[in-house]
Amino acid sequence: MHVSVRLSAALAQVTGSPRLQVEIDDDATVADLIQTLEQRYPALAPRLKHAVPIVGGNHATSQEPLTAGQEVAFLMPVAGGAFH
Repeated sequence: MHVSVRLSAALAQVTGSPRLQVEIDDDATVADLIQTLEQRYPALAPRLKHAVPIVGGNHATSQEPLTAGQEVAFLMPVAGGAFH
């Protein structure tokens, strides 16, 4: 099945595109998708370890099942700044 992948700017620097179409098995989970992306883009692997997967507008676990045509976003957590 095909799923759409949206990547944050930091991740898209590695792939060259913020949007990807990925072919995965029909019974794939978020973890399977991550593994496929890491195989296709080895330099993405260290960054994906810190990315937050979003499925259907909600945070997803690695065991979240995926369905054909679904969009999965990977966002990098943001921290820092100072409060005065």
